[in-house]
Amino acid sequence: MIVAFLNQKGGVGKTTLALNLAGELASRGKRVTVIDADPQGSALDWSQQRSREGLPRLFGVVGLARDTLHREAPELARDVDHVVIDGPPRVAALMRSALLAADLVLIPVQPSPLDGWASAEMLALLAEARIYRPDLLARFVLNRCGARTVLARETAEMLADHDPPVLATTIGQRIAFASAAQTGRLVCELDEAATAAREVAALVNEISRLRAGRAGT
Repeated sequence: MIVAFLNQKGGVGKTTLALNLAGELASRGKRVTVIDADPQGSALDWSQQRSREGLPRLFGVVGLARDTLHREAPELARDVDHVVIDGPPRVAALMRSALLAADLVLIPVQPSPLDGWASAEMLALLAEARIYRPDLLARFVLNRCGARTVLARETAEMLADHDPPVLATTIGQRIAFASAAQTGRLVCELDEAATAAREVAALVNEISRLRAGRAGT
């Protein structure tokens, strides 16, 4: 399965979610490759930091910030169970290629007014990709949510009947994600990050149910 984290808005947590999702899958015995499709190379930087810290390699990270991604990602997927794409911000050609490569597109968003993050351009690119990939799954993921905030609840309610819909799992605004990333770690590797790790595990569980549901149709 190829999962792509995409949003043309920067700073919504694509890299953090991509890496922690990959780590959770790897902890369950899955073979995983992360594709860093962001020219900034944040996932590659994290991988290099992990190596400098002398930490074991959990999954591969490769840089493919080019618009041939839709041809190269399926090739990589043949050798692993999952490919996770950390997508680029505001590069339409790369975004199109990532959309065509993916089986599931996850759009991280933060609780905020709808027009702040669900850009018409992003949704237009998704609709365009579905012309060629009509079975392409897509979901919003509420990320960096403050605990029990009215805004997060209102955002989730707003998206209840939206296309694409929003996942039930939400990821909190937790310093553990930043603390882990600074040392090339994942939240599942930090004792003090138990809540964050449980949220990531819940995200993987929900994605697995989506996949199983699609396979059963």
